Amino acid sequence: MSKRDYYEVLGASKDASQQDLKKAYRRLAMKYHPDRNPDDEEALAKFKEAKEAYEVLSDEQKRAAYDQFGHAGVNGQGGAGAGAGGFGGGGFGDIFGDIFGDIFGGGGGRRGPARGADLRYTLELTLEQAVRGCEEKIRVPTWAVCNTCDGSGAKSGEQPVTCSTCGGAGQVRMQQGFFTVQQACPTCHGEGRVIKNPCTSCGGQGRVQETKTLSVKIPAGVDTGDRIRLAGEGEAGMHGAPAGDLYVQVAVREHDIFKRDGTNLYCEVPISFVDATLGGELDVPTLSGKVKLKVPAETQTGKLFRLRGKGVTSVRGGGPGDLLCKVVVETPVKLSTEQKDLLRQFQESLEKGGERHNPRKTSWFEGVKRFFDSK
Repeated sequence: MSKRDYYEVLGASKDASQQDLKKAYRRLAMKYHPDRNPDDEEALAKFKEAKEAYEVLSDEQKRAAYDQFGHAGVNGQGGAGAGAGGFGGGGFGDIFGDIFGDIFGGGGGRRGPARGADLRYTLELTLEQAVRGCEEKIRVPTWAVCNTCDGSGAKSGEQPVTCSTCGGAGQVRMQQGFFTVQQACPTCHGEGRVIKNPCTSCGGQGRVQETKTLSVKIPAGVDTGDRIRLAGEGEAGMHGAPAGDLYVQVAVREHDIFKRDGTNLYCEVPISFVDATLGGELDVPTLSGKVKLKVPAETQTGKLFRLRGKGVTSVRGGGPGDLLCKVVVETPVKLSTEQKDLLRQFQESLEKGGERHNPRKTSWFEGVKRFFDSK
């Protein structure tokens, strides 16, 4: 019986990345693993088949040979021996440690203390600060390196010593069924070292809690959702391990006048019905100062005017956006009796002109009439 195509076995495309191949193999290996399918010969065969396919395709040289010559290109290079040689040969130990480490609680293990955790800080800015850029001071509660022991966790004048259980490897081998797996050393927890006399200031952690004050430079053009990475400003790792990073998340507060959409700004400009009817010139605010906006006669509410280049320049580069001004014709309020009488006279004079003065109103009523007539 001829062998199946390795990509077909893993359910992956020929241009799949190594990460995708690893995910595909892990999914199959977990499904058909002998520990999960005892006395199931079919599952065992599929497990071996998936292992053989991944062993070849995870090696760039073997994969290149396989892509060019098929199974003939990898015979004798580890792929053919996988099915017959069981689980012991063909470099399976490396694959096992990589794929199954977290399933059985350790895998290849880890030597040395873990890197400190990353932190996130939400920084609220005004629209003006986000557009122009600024420098802000922030206070971040975090874990910092203990000054007493310089992060070692050991009492002053002493140093951590090599773990006697694992010999400094940070991992021990354990037998599970017919597999030999590696787990983090229970004595040193994978660090390879132990502290006999812990520092009294940090209790042996090598770090203490404190609130740091940092200065953050905000580049011009940032927007809500953008984040700034401050390398090494996260939590300090235990026992002298490197610190994590701090991610400053930008949140721009709502503005009283402008709304932002990418590089464009929007605002509403209220005008009187007299200015809308006769036309005029208005002072419109922008982030760089006032500009004149000419409103032509007979302007209707909702009309958009574009002021080019008066928007925002994105932090990612490119030219500035535009400012879009939406005209809103404002209805006068709190009129006197005389003003109301003048408006009625004005309305009567408009009605004598018919649809010439109110074309949209006339066409709307005609549309309504047609709608009801069609019922």
